Amino acid sequence: MLRDQSRFLKYLFLGSMAGIFFTGGSCTHRQQELHAGIWRAELAVSHDRQAPFLFEVSADTTGSTVLTLINGEEKVPLTGIYYTADTVVIPVEAYDALIKARISDNLLEGRFIKNYIGNDTGVPFRAEWGEAPRFTTDGPLTDISIDGRWDILFINEAGDTVRNVGIFKTANQIVTGSVLTNSGDLRFLEGALTADGVRLSAFSGLTPYYIELRFAGSEAFEGALYTPRGKTTLTGSRNERAALADAYSQTRLKQGADRLSFKLPDTGGQIVSLADEAYKGKVVIVSVLGTWCPNCLDETQYLAQWYKENKERGVEILGLAFERKDSFEYAKEAIDRLKKRYEVDYKILFAGKAGSESTSAVLPEIEQLLSYPTTFFINKEGKVSKIHTGFSGPATWLFYEEWIKEFNEVVNELLAL
Repeated sequence: MLRDQSRFLKYLFLGSMAGIFFTGGSCTHRQQELHAGIWRAELAVSHDRQAPFLFEVSADTTGSTVLTLINGEEKVPLTGIYYTADTVVIPVEAYDALIKARISDNLLEGRFIKNYIGNDTGVPFRAEWGEAPRFTTDGPLTDISIDGRWDILFINEAGDTVRNVGIFKTANQIVTGSVLTNSGDLRFLEGALTADGVRLSAFSGLTPYYIELRFAGSEAFEGALYTPRGKTTLTGSRNERAALADAYSQTRLKQGADRLSFKLPDTGGQIVSLADEAYKGKVVIVSVLGTWCPNCLDETQYLAQWYKENKERGVEILGLAFERKDSFEYAKEAIDRLKKRYEVDYKILFAGKAGSESTSAVLPEIEQLLSYPTTFFINKEGKVSKIHTGFSGPATWLFYEEWIKEFNEVVNELLAL
């Protein structure tokens, strides 16, 4: 009896020690993970400025971590997050980038890195957990309204100028809006009033923007746009009729040209051209894009849904993707990811590496490709009818609605011929 009891106590002791050794590591060095909830983050931009933004950490139905970037009405989910020791890696798959940061309880410190840039040192990144505004609004605030349309002159550090358009609105002292250029827009800007103007920022996964504006009376402002690459001086004047140059007159065919002659592979390796039977006798929309281009993603999101609703009317869509690298495998992964994200049912072809050499080779019929995206409208005879340069996305409100109206009018006219 005593011998059996002694044996039992011996096994109990060894089992307890094994439990201590098994759990001891997790007790003394427990892996830290992102706290659920809202975080306030900053990315460094030029001239010692910081571009603030908010994100929310939650779990999906499988229990995996999801980090959602927040810019006004825009919500951008980032998945595939993983941990190594005290570090979290947050992939930004749409733009071939990532955030890598050390976790210290309620604090993240690290860098935002673009993978497609060899040996990229990245942009300093910092985030703190807890409910906090994007911008603090202490003290008296200006009573001048920024709401409405503005003519905005961009002046870069070399002195070059470009005329653009701003559109803004204010609700509960929070300012939202965007700035339109002839190639696209600055995404969903969000900010707050200050004593003499407005501060705005945006980060949707590619480039952080930070804007400081100071009113010069009620009808004008001056300020600057900061990105990691530099500073652009801004001057604005209120104009409720502010508009960009005609988007249908920017990109032109060369004299004597009336068709596009590309022959390019889809992600399955099949060579596709407008001469294929699938496109004969149909109205075809050709979108020149890059999976790395935010405004291209906006256009793709709209076209994907539109195609589902209209493809039985005798219309087709083709995408020509110019990518970060001249690699079919690299492009295939990026294009397939884009198609899955937006449930794209039409073909997107790999057109080569983004740049003037590739675009000139693929589209020799045009004088110059000025913008991603650029959209070609092809009539039933296979001839180019119209070319639209750039894209004003959902962040631009009325301009986006005008584009949708124009797009459908052009397609309807071509289908009626």
